[in-house]
Amino acid sequence: MPSIDDQSRMNRTIDRLGIVRILLVQVMVLLALAGAAVRYVNWSSEVAWQEFLSASRPALAGASSEPQPKPRPQPSVHTVKGKAACAKKV
Repeated sequence: MPSIDDQSRMNRTIDRLGIVRILLVQVMVLLALAGAAVRYVNWSSEVAWQEFLSASRPALAGASSEPQPKPRPQPSVHTVKGKAACAKKV
């Protein structure tokens, strides 16, 4: 049976191959994350560019030289406990 001194010396040795493996995995994960970030930025900028180009083009179907008036929003009616907030006077 090994003595306590022998066991403590065995525990103090450094597993250099294990350290290299851990560093290699960390570098690979870092490169994968960096590549994913670059691809996302490239994709999102292309989408934004296409949206910008489509917004700057006039509509092809039914386009006229005069601007069309925008429809007016309908006034909203608010109800309070099932009754109209304001009764119309005739």
